[in-house]
This record gives sequence, structure tokens and C-alpha cells, in this order.
Amino acid sequence: MSDRSHLKAYLLLVATTLCWGLNAIFSKLAVDQITPMQLVTFRWFGVVILLSLFARHKLQRDWPLLRQHLPFLCLMGGCGFTVFNALFYVAGHHTSAINIGILQGSIPIFVLLGSWLLMRHRISRLQGVGVGLTLVGVIIVASGGKPGELLDLAVNRGDLFMLVACFFYAAYSLGLSRRPAVSALSMFAVMAAVAWLVSIPLVAIETWLLGWHWPSTNGWIIAGLVTLLPSLVAQIFFIQGVGLIGPGRAGVFVNLVPVFASIMAILFLGETFEQHHALALLLVLGGIGLSEIGRTRSPG
Repeated sequence: MSDRSHLKAYLLLVATTLCWGLNAIFSKLAVDQITPMQLVTFRWFGVVILLSLFARHKLQRDWPLLRQHLPFLCLMGGCGFTVFNALFYVAGHHTSAINIGILQGSIPIFVLLGSWLLMRHRISRLQGVGVGLTLVGVIIVASGGKPGELLDLAVNRGDLFMLVACFFYAAYSLGLSRRPAVSALSMFAVMAAVAWLVSIPLVAIETWLLGWHWPSTNGWIIAGLVTLLPSLVAQIFFIQGVGLIGPGRAGVFVNLVPVFASIMAILFLGETFEQHHALALLLVLGGIGLSEIGRTRSPG
């Protein structure tokens, strides 16, 4: 592969993680502008409309095989897109964008643990150390730098929502290893449609509990940006990046999400990056790094 192709892949993947990092910022900007379930519903409705315009031919070609895997795709779209995003945006009402970004760094560790528990994949010593470091980082974030408070169950509700969201996205990531042999874009289109359909009951429940409030002008703008950047552009760029350098190397770039989210939270939201955030970020990134090194050296 040429150096130009490598550079293109790296730029695509950096742009992907930048868009995903922006999602944490949007989750905070959305507060009092658009409700969490409205944001989920409008996000995936927008994606479905856009994909119907330029992924229609691939979807028609792949539909016979996609139809055979509809139960699987429904589960993937429901868990990885609807439930993850719903918890993600609810978390934005209760915790900082910095916390959201750092806690997202736990997803690769949940994937590693899931592959060990469900698929019997071996975990090397380095990977085990990496898991431990990342979990310590998560504990530091969830406790606000005071791990002793966890003994009193004094955990920020938003951080707890975010951890559960990461669990669902890790389950989605594990499911990707069993994806049908179809175009990634057509599979994404089906899962996005499922995500939109599953989100409708959630917005109905939210309306029943809290009443219906139309999004503000800023709320509509946020919904549009979320549809375009973290949803559509990031997904297309990630598919292209994986196609150029493979899923293993592309997956490493996901580690940039906590970094970008933290930087943008400081620049755009004026959040304070405290000492426990720095320590947690180092532990999470260090843990992920050790896990990656351990994976490449593991004979299993």
C-alpha cells in the first residue's frame, strides 16, 4: 500500500474520532434545547433519509441476505445505536463532557472482557494489566477523584448511565464479528432504520412522563449536526479507513476519542480539566495501549 493511501486512512480515522468526540459536546449543548429521546429519534430519522438517497442501490442488492439476518440486525441496531445513544444523551444531563469522553475509553476494555467471557479468547498478562489500569481510571472518573466515595455508593448518575451505555456499545462491537457478508453501508442503513423505529417508543415514554416540548432553534441545529457528523460522516469515514488499513489498525484510533472530547470540552464548554481527569485519562489510555500491545504479542 502506498504512503498516500496510509495518509488518507489516517486522516479519515482522525476525522472519525474527532466527530465521535464532538458527540460528547453535543450531549451537553443539547441540555434544555432538545430532549435526549427526541435527539435520538431525530438523529436516526435523519440518517435513514440521507442513506435512502445514496445507499439505495447497495441496499437493494444486499437485501436478500440482509433479510435472512434481520433479527441479528435488529438487536445490533437497538443495542448499539438506540440504547447506547439514549443513555449517552441522558448522561449529558448529569455529568461533564470530559467524563463522558474519558468513560468512552472503557469500551475497548469491555470488548476485550466480552471476547474472553463469550468467545473464550485468551487474555495475555499485558492485556490483564491494561484492563486493570483502565478500570482504575474509570473508578477515578466515576468517583470524582475520590474512590472512597464508591463505598458509599456516591456515584454520579450521569457517569453510571455512561458506563451502562459503554457496555451496550461493547456488546454491539462484539456482534460485528458475526456480521453478514454484505456492504457495510447497506448494513448500516438497516441498523439505522431499526434504531429509528426502536427510538419511537422511547420518545413516547419520555413524552408521557415529562410532556412534549418542541426543540428550540438551537436544538434543531444540534440534531442536524449530530445526524451529519457523529452519525453519517464518521461512519462513512470509518468504513473507508478500515478498508484501507484493516480493522485491527483502525481500531487503535478509537483511543483518540477521550482525548478529543476532553480538549473540546475545555475549548467549547469551558469545563475544567482537573488533576483526577488527567490521571484517569492517562490510566485509561495507558490501559488501552497495553491491551493493544498484549494482543499483538499474544500467540492465541
